[in-house]
Amino acid sequence: MPSNSKKVIVIGAGFAGMSAATFLAQKGWDVTVIEKNTLPGGRARKFLADGFTFDMGPSWYWMPDIFENYFGKFGKKVADYYKLKRLNPSYRVYFEKEAWDLPANYEALQALLESKEPGAAKALDAFLAEAKFKYDIGVGKLVHNPGLSLKEFIDIDLLKGVFKLDVFQSMKKHVAKYFKHPSIQFLMEFPVLFLGALPEKTPALYSLMNYADIKGGTWYPEFGMYSIVQAMYDVAVSLGVQFKLGEEVVAIEVTNGTAKSIRTKLLNSGEQKEYSFDVLVGAGDYHHIETKLLAPKYQSYSSAYWDSRTMAPSSLLYYVGLNKKLTGLLHHNLFFDTDFGLHGREIYTDPKWPTRPLFYASVPSITDPTVAPEGQENLFLLIPVAAGLDGDTEEVRDLYFDKIIKRLEERSGQSIKDSVIYKRSYSVTDFKADYHSFRGNAYGLANTLLQTANLKPSCKSKKVNNLYYTGQLTVPGPGVPPSLISGEVVATLVDKTHNNK
Repeated sequence: MPSNSKKVIVIGAGFAGMSAATFLAQKGWDVTVIEKNTLPGGRARKFLADGFTFDMGPSWYWMPDIFENYFGKFGKKVADYYKLKRLNPSYRVYFEKEAWDLPANYEALQALLESKEPGAAKALDAFLAEAKFKYDIGVGKLVHNPGLSLKEFIDIDLLKGVFKLDVFQSMKKHVAKYFKHPSIQFLMEFPVLFLGALPEKTPALYSLMNYADIKGGTWYPEFGMYSIVQAMYDVAVSLGVQFKLGEEVVAIEVTNGTAKSIRTKLLNSGEQKEYSFDVLVGAGDYHHIETKLLAPKYQSYSSAYWDSRTMAPSSLLYYVGLNKKLTGLLHHNLFFDTDFGLHGREIYTDPKWPTRPLFYASVPSITDPTVAPEGQENLFLLIPVAAGLDGDTEEVRDLYFDKIIKRLEERSGQSIKDSVIYKRSYSVTDFKADYHSFRGNAYGLANTLLQTANLKPSCKSKKVNNLYYTGQLTVPGPGVPPSLISGEVVATLVDKTHNNK
C-alpha cells in the first residue's frame, strides 16, 4: 500500500462494510474496518456451543451469481473459498392441511403446480419470463445506482422497460393475474417477505425474487453461511485491509462540514482511541450513526423522518441443539399453516406479539453434519415480529418457543422438546444491544414503493461532505446479495468523488 494512500475508515464489519472495504482497498485506499463485536460478519456472525455451530442470522443462499460476481471482481471464484450444494427440494411449505416440497427441477415444479391448478405450468412460464426481465434490469442495473439523482434512471433499457418493471402495481395483484389457487399465490408472494413488507405493499418489480428462487435456486455453503463471511474477510486481509474487532465507535468529530476523526472504545478495557481519515463509511446502523455519533447540526434526517419509516420486521430466533436426529423435515421448512393476514397485521398495522405466528425452521445438520455432534441435530427457528416491540422478556420467549415446538412436533409427527440439550434465544433487545439496530429491526427498511431507490436514506450524508453510508437502511436494501452490492456502490462513489482531490 503506498504511503500516500488516502485513508478510509469503515464502521462495521458486516457484509456491506466488508464489501466496501475490499473494493476501496482494491482501488488503492488505506482501509481500516472498526467493528464493535469480536467477530466480523455483523448479523451473519456465528457461535459455537456444546459441539454445535450456529449461524446467527441469514440462512438462505439465493442469487449465487451475485456472490460469483463479487469474488470475480478480485480475480477469484466462490469455489476458491467454499463449496456450494444446491438443495433439492429447495424447501418445504406447510399449509393448513398439506405440505408441499418445492423441487429444484423446473419441470417437476411445473408439474406440482399444474396438479393443483390446471394451466399453472404455462402461467409459470409467463410469470417467470417477466420476472427474468425484472431480474436482469433490477439486479443488472437498478441496484447499482447510488440513488442520488433521478438522472440515474435515464437509461434506454430502463425507459423502454419502465412499464414492464411494474413499479406501481403491488406484488399481490401481479401474482393474482397469473394464479388463482390460494396456496400457489402464497408461494409466489413468499419471497418478497425477505424484503420486509407485505405483498400488497411491495412493488411487483420484486417478482424478480421469484426468478432468483425458482431459476437461481436455493443453495447451501459448506460449513454454513459464515463461510461467506470468512471468505470476504480473507479477501479483505489479502488486500491489506486492517480490522479492529471488539472496538466501538463512540463519536464522530466534524469540523466545518468535514468529518476529521472518530473516537472509539475498546470493549474489553474501556480504553479510548482516536483515528483520523480522509473519508468515513458508516456500515453500521444508519440511524445510530446519525443520531448518536454525530452532533445534531450534522444529522441529515429528523426524528420525525425516522419515526415515519416503515421497518422490516424484527425476529424472535432460537438456536437449538437436539440429542437425536429428526425425521421427515427438510433443510428449510416454512410454517404457513395459520392466518397470514392476522400475523401480517400484527407486524405492520397493529404491532404486537403475534397471536398465532407463522414461523420458519431450518435444520442445517441435515445437509451439513459438521454443524452438530454425530447423531444430534442443529435447529434454527425464526418468528417474524414487529420491530420496536416492548416486553421482550424470557417469559415471552419461552411462551413462543413452546408454541412453535408444539406445532413442529404435530406437523412432523415426532417429539422434539424432550430432546433439547441446548437452547439460546435472540430477539429485539439483542438486535439493539449487538448492532444498535433501529427499533431492534432484523432486516432494515421495508422495500415499499415509497422506500425504494432514491426514496431510501441517502448513501451520502447531506451535511458531512466525506461521510457515506452502506448497508440495509440505504440503497439497494435488505438481504445479503444487496448488501454486497451496496458496499460496491458506495466504494465506487467514494473513489470517484475523493480520490482525485
